[in-house]
Formats: sequence, structure tokens, C-alpha cells
Amino acid sequence: MFSKFSVIPSRTLVISRRLFSEFTPSIDAKKLVVQKTTTPKAKLPLNELVFGRSFTDHMLEIDWEEGKGWKAPRIIPYQNLSLSPASTGLHYGLQCFEGMKAYKDKDGNVRLFRPDKNMSRMNHSMTRLSMPPITDSDGLLECLKELIRIDQSWIPEKEGYSLYIRPTAIGSSPFLGVHASEHVKVYVILSPVGPYYKSGFKPVRLFADTKNVRAWPGGVGNAKVGGNYAPTIHPTQQAAKDHGVSQILWLFGKDHQVAEVGAMNIFFVIKNAQTGEKELITPTLEGGDILPGVTRDSIIEIAKTWTNVKVSERVINMGEVVAASKEGRLLEAFGAGTAAVISPVKGIVYNGEEIHVPTGENVGEVAQSLWNTLTSIQYGKIPHPWSVKI
Repeated sequence: MFSKFSVIPSRTLVISRRLFSEFTPSIDAKKLVVQKTTTPKAKLPLNELVFGRSFTDHMLEIDWEEGKGWKAPRIIPYQNLSLSPASTGLHYGLQCFEGMKAYKDKDGNVRLFRPDKNMSRMNHSMTRLSMPPITDSDGLLECLKELIRIDQSWIPEKEGYSLYIRPTAIGSSPFLGVHASEHVKVYVILSPVGPYYKSGFKPVRLFADTKNVRAWPGGVGNAKVGGNYAPTIHPTQQAAKDHGVSQILWLFGKDHQVAEVGAMNIFFVIKNAQTGEKELITPTLEGGDILPGVTRDSIIEIAKTWTNVKVSERVINMGEVVAASKEGRLLEAFGAGTAAVISPVKGIVYNGEEIHVPTGENVGEVAQSLWNTLTSIQYGKIPHPWSVKI
């Protein structure tokens, strides 16, 4: 099954590394070297899976050096990284990542959901950090697929469960100084995960933060870099303590334009005041301060095929949300992302008052329809080019 790649026992690893040590201008999947673990880990029962706490037996590792190119990709037993304390990724935020999932359908086939979109976004994030690009001709995706094939027994065979995939790139140069990293390490780890909601949807309350800002036009809000996440942790903890909410609704500008919710994209369903038409609204990406989510894009494409909802990517501020709520035109609100797929919102704390979303503890009609369609595609129930069988 893996004959096109080099599977080698540990005792010959050193010799084989020499054979495959030539640098290449792009990641070459044909040079992939596989070293399988000799001590497989025990798998947790499904009911004990916690997001990001358990990992599979293997990982993918690819190193790049300035002026030389990419070394041969390696699949190796899951292990700690060896980095210099002076590594650029530890000091200057030269780090970015992706989040994607692999699913098993009812026939046991392994499927990825729109992996090309994740590779494209990772390419953008890496080049934004002056790292080498991951082009269409690069073999990162093929190497990633092989890693999943090797560890496919870790993918839970139950709907709602999946294998979370975390491609990562870090600056690994062992030097201090603010500059582009002369060394970059790309690696991929895998983690089996359960459903985001173990017993049905659990709509959340949000705090619309008028003080802290997640990102701004001209920054890196549209790249999946580590620096976008660490500064949001303290405000989120404070909002949970002060207001009893789950996430922050991030805003921007004096008119409090809506940006994102937590680490997800945000959607509103609002009835037009003049026409009575339902409008599915999500903030535009034109400012460069919002991450172009794969789930976000999928929702937009699916909803555009509907005839009863208008889809809009545009600026929406809190004034419009408040007005729609007071006039009974705010119908639904939900976040969207890889982890939860759809996360319904039941209330938004804003300027000392709470906006109540009428769906309350339930999930809205639009959100439920999108959930049904997306998960059916992901698990191969609906034939669709977005579901890539590997």
C-alpha cells in the first residue's frame, strides 16, 4: 500500500537519510522516508477523547534551509522537537499553523474536507512571515495524506468523531535578531477528537468587546499566525469572569464593526426591513483583518444555491445588530469553524445590555440546514468534490 514511499527499519535510518538528503526547491513527496514506531501507543476510549490532548503514533517533519531548499520529508514516531533556545520561532512569533480534519465514512474510507483550501491558506501565512512558499507543485499535501494512511487506525469510526490535523511551520534558526528565519521546520501532528457538542447543540453567549481588538486592516488577521491567538486569551478569560460568557465577539473601529467570534467566523441571519427577505450576513474579507475560514467559504457557497436566503459578505456593525434585534428582525447568529462546524449564539452582551437571539437554546433553521449539509459532505453521505477520498 505504501510501496511508492521508502519504509525503513530504525537500524538503517542513518544510511537512508544520506540517500535522501539532497535538497530540492520544493517539497518532494517522492523522497518521503518513513520510520514506523516500534512502540505503538494505546488508544483512548471514544468517551475519553479531549480535543488536542492525545496524539497518534507518528508525525511528519520537513526542514528547509535558506539557499539550499527543502530536505527529504520524514514520517517519524511522534516525539518532542529539538530546538535552540535562540530559535526565531520562540522569540519573534515566526510561527503559523492550519487546522483540518480527516473523517471515516460508513464504508471505512478516509476523507479530507477541501484540503486544497488549507494548503492555500498555509501558503499565505508562511509567505506573510517571510517563509518559503508552499506552492501547488509542492508535495506537502501528499506527504500529509501518507501520514494519515499510516495512522488511519486512529480515526474513530463513528459519526461526529474525526482526526484533527495540525500542519505547523516555525522559524528554527538558532540565532537572535529580528529577521527572516534562515531555517524553517514544517511538521504535522494528528489528534483523534470527539464531537464538539457531545449531546446536541449548546448555544453560547458572547461579549462584544469594545476595548480590545483582535486584528486590524493591514495587519495579519487574515493569516493563521500564532500572534493572532495569544493576545486574545486574557480578554476572553476576563469576559468569562465578568460576564459569564463563552467567547468574545471581536469588533473594530469607532462604529463597532463585527469581525470574528472567538477563533471562528461569525454569521447573522437578519430579515430585511424593506423587503422582508432573509439575509445571511458575514463580515467581508476586504479589510484583511479577518481569517478566510474554510468552513466560512463553504457556508457561503452552499447558501448561494438556496433561493430563500440572500447571502452577503459585507460590513455589519453592532448598531445594525441592535436595531434588527429591537425590531424583531434578528433571526439567528452562529459562529463557524473547523472544530465546531456550527456554533449557535443565544445572546450577545453589548454596552451593558444583552441582545437575545430568538433561537435561544435551540439551533436556527439556517444553521441546522448548513450543519446537515456540511457534515453529510464531510462524512461522504453526499457525493461532492469537496470530500477528498485518500
